[in-house]
Formats: sequence, structure tokens, C-alpha cells
Amino acid sequence: MAKCKYCGDEIFWTKEGRKNVPCNMDGGQHKCDEMQKGIDSLKKFDRNNLSQDEIAKYEQAINEKAKK
Repeated sequence: MAKCKYCGDEIFWTKEGRKNVPCNMDGGQHKCDEMQKGIDSLKKFDRNNLSQDEIAKYEQAINEKAKK
């Protein structure tokens, strides 16, 4: 079994269409507050505030990872 990386609860993964969905051991979908806060913080990333140097740094890191 797997553990939620946000709250540490035991979960398992199921496939719904093309998405993998975390489920609690009782069969219900797993949604914890820590996970929701993590997802919400990713959506608040504003690309317009980045400088060209920072964008180049991120692109280089992505390209290096893709080569491996």
C-alpha cells in the first residue's frame, strides 16, 4: 500500500478514466486538507513575475531532466 505524501495516511490508487485517483482504505476518495493546500499553492504561480534569467534556468533544468 501507499502513503499520502501530505498527511501520511494509508491509501491506494484507482484508475478513473485517464486519471489516477487516491482512495482511502474504506474505498472512498482520499481528500485531505494538506493535499488541497498543496494543490492550491501550485495554481497560484504567476509566470509574468519571472525574469528571463529565471525562465531560462527552469527550461534548462527541464531539458537536462528530459535527456536522462
